[in-house]
Amino acid sequence: MRIEVTHTFDVSVAEAFAYITDTKNWPEYWPGFIRIEKVTAARWSTAGDKVTVAIKLLNRERALNMELESFRKDACVTYVSRQRGLPDVRHERHFEAARDGCRYRRIVEYEPRRGFAGLFDRMLVRPSVEQGLRKTVQSLYRIFKIKERR
Repeated sequence: MRIEVTHTFDVSVAEAFAYITDTKNWPEYWPGFIRIEKVTAARWSTAGDKVTVAIKLLNRERALNMELESFRKDACVTYVSRQRGLPDVRHERHFEAARDGCRYRRIVEYEPRRGFAGLFDRMLVRPSVEQGLRKTVQSLYRIFKIKERR
């Protein structure tokens, strides 16, 4: 399954990339974000870096283990997230210059599991991911508008 959302923000690519990839900002825009586990060990700037976050997903607190695959400054971030009881998910975050600022494209891909679990993945996980993507864009739009006024 592949879910893709693109939005353009009225900020530069460098500003959007720096803000979105800074783990200190995640609580401000990430829907359902609770905390970063082991904050002092959390790294997010080089392939192989890992961060575990606690999030509320499908009405439950879950540990989301994320491993960075690539981190190309001001261009693209890819990572895999793993959580117990759900399929592994591959994420891409693309940042591109646009006439109006920064075009931010988010791609989420996962392979539904077999059997009943796969039905769950198709019927409940997908809408939850789509809702999270929409809420993230809404939060970022609000945050970047506030920054613009300063």
